[in-house]
Amino acid sequence: MPRPIVLFAALSLLIAACGGAAAPRGSTVFTLPPTTSAGGTTTSAQTPSPSPSSAPATTAVVTLEKGGSFTIALRPDKAPNTVANFIKKARDGDYIGTTFHRVVPGFVAQGGDPLSKTDPARAGTGGGTQPTELSDLPFVKGAVGIARGGDIKVSNASQFFICLADAHHLDGQYTNFGQVTSGMDVVLGIEVGDKIKSIEVH
Repeated sequence: MPRPIVLFAALSLLIAACGGAAAPRGSTVFTLPPTTSAGGTTTSAQTPSPSPSSAPATTAVVTLEKGGSFTIALRPDKAPNTVANFIKKARDGDYIGTTFHRVVPGFVAQGGDPLSKTDPARAGTGGGTQPTELSDLPFVKGAVGIARGGDIKVSNASQFFICLADAHHLDGQYTNFGQVTSGMDVVLGIEVGDKIKSIEVH
């Protein structure tokens, strides 16, 4: 048998013995490492299925310390970075104990400033910054927005407000990232100094 054929046959046997086939030139082969099951046996690793905790959150339930709660439908399709920031702060417990420091009947209830926990006299002046995300969502009764100062491009990173009535003069001027879908009666009953007990996102 000519030498090249012998080498080819030997190579073919080696590949077969390893249980695999040569990858086409230019391709990349990804191999998941084996994992050990609870019983100690080794199994092939599989891509884990998304768990409920890893799925994108679409709602937030705000519970007040004095009692009562309301639900916000989040809009990551309109304000993705704002929603992600809000979810992180909620899951980290940053809103626990913050107050609604500003309530204007017929307009808005505003809260979430971390300074309201440590320096109540300065509530409304803290919370960091984040980029504004304008959209076509209207500021109707129950709309949830982000406070900001004079620069339309820069919004607060913590303080949010809830419209107590339609406020269309805010349309296109502030980040709108959600809408109260239940518990509006609780929102309408918010008073200055009311504390947030928890915000759970699902």
